[in-house]
Amino acid sequence: MFNPKYPTPDIAPTPAASLVRPPAVLAHLPACDCHHTPTPATAPTPRPVPAPRSTVQLTPGALIAAVAGGSAVVLVVGAVLVSMLLAVAITAASVAICAVVLRSLVDHTNQDR
Repeated sequence: MFNPKYPTPDIAPTPAASLVRPPAVLAHLPACDCHHTPTPATAPTPRPVPAPRSTVQLTPGALIAAVAGGSAVVLVVGAVLVSMLLAVAITAASVAICAVVLRSLVDHTNQDR
């Protein structure tokens, strides 16, 4: 069951037997027997020439809006990061308080024995 089964050597084709026809004859044989009309080759369409890029000119109002938007993004991201840091600090403090209370309870029960 676990032994591999190899084909007998006489089934495998030899390299000389696979070249019955020369490569030039194989290149001109059609892929199928149906009669297709060849499609005419079309010339490639030329690529359009891109227009020259214009420089972006900011008006004073647009500049103020961009600065205000950037400041708002910085403030929101900062508030989120500070709140996450505060949540971690509060969690750590509560875990430390629980550890102190549990230690005092364990010490108190060991003293009674």
